[in-house]
Amino acid sequence: MTLIIIACSSEKKETGDAATSDIKEKEIREYNIDVAKEQAKKRFPCDTIALKEYILENYPPGSYLLENEPTTIYGVPKPAVIYFQDGGNFVLALIVRSKESERFIEKKNVQGYESSFVTLDSTKLGTAFFFLTLFECKDNNFEKVWEAEVPIHGGFSKMSIKTWAPKNIKYVELFYEDGIISGHRKYNFFMIDGWRNPPHLLETYVGIVHKRTLANINNDKYPDYYEYRFIEDSMRIRVRDSIPFYWSEKRKLYITDVNPRWFRKY
Repeated sequence: MTLIIIACSSEKKETGDAATSDIKEKEIREYNIDVAKEQAKKRFPCDTIALKEYILENYPPGSYLLENEPTTIYGVPKPAVIYFQDGGNFVLALIVRSKESERFIEKKNVQGYESSFVTLDSTKLGTAFFFLTLFECKDNNFEKVWEAEVPIHGGFSKMSIKTWAPKNIKYVELFYEDGIISGHRKYNFFMIDGWRNPPHLLETYVGIVHKRTLANINNDKYPDYYEYRFIEDSMRIRVRDSIPFYWSEKRKLYITDVNPRWFRKY
């Protein structure tokens, strides 16, 4: 009987600690938002302050608006949010969510070169899930158009909107540093059917012996890529060949004619 009482008490304590942590975390963020409101010289509908408030009230505990990595040592990080008009008053944001039942994610543990080793880390820093999210601002309210998960847990650096010249298609480039491959990765979300439809993901990267570059292989509306293979020895590293991968609308995969058994999800 005593053991049962202790076990129950322990469970209640852990649950209580977690709840207290959630409350404190929310109170701190609410305070920071209130301070930002007081210091703001000029505000506009659906601004960044309003977006942070929206995330706090509508997302699970441990969810944050990411910040771009500062470009200088003493630089002030800018929120990973882009405002633009292209058929609507859009707000593009990169939001991170903490894995349930794990430690809340701290921004410093998902941003920059050092955090790119998170998959090798065993210090229980928590697991981050990145979501590229498009909102439309209507009557000073956020309406979610879509959200797309980014298949990576750390190393975020910056977000930008670019244009794929061959088809004149807009895409969102998420730049991540990657210390494991000694290079970087780019998660490119292409607006194949315009901004109001979910994007198409294609990954490119560059490392010491890793390389994948954007290409137009079969001239359809989907972007393709070349995946490079390397030869390395004690004297040098050189490219052996490049393999063209193109999107199969039927299979919903990237495939290559080089080998029918080779395919990639993005």
